[in-house]
Amino acid sequence: MDENNAYQGGTIMFDFDMEKAQTIDRIMKSVQNALIEKGYNPVNQIVGYVMSGDPTYITSHKDARTRIQDIERDELLEELVKRYLAGLSD
Repeated sequence: MDENNAYQGGTIMFDFDMEKAQTIDRIMKSVQNALIEKGYNPVNQIVGYVMSGDPTYITSHKDARTRIQDIERDELLEELVKRYLAGLSD
């Protein structure tokens, strides 16, 4: 077992990266839903936000703008690239 995970009494403790990924998942899902509800294309709006850093690409509906700013843009981009590369076939 690697140093980032701990096994304690039959319970595996998740490392920080797993918790961070799950937090990003929850936030991004809520942001996506808010953008769709307001009639926006989530991909276009999120790309605009990541590229420019301008939070006005994200609607304030359902507090989506505030929530996405809880994720550092570099962390979001890193997570997106990791998932994209993991999905590529050899």
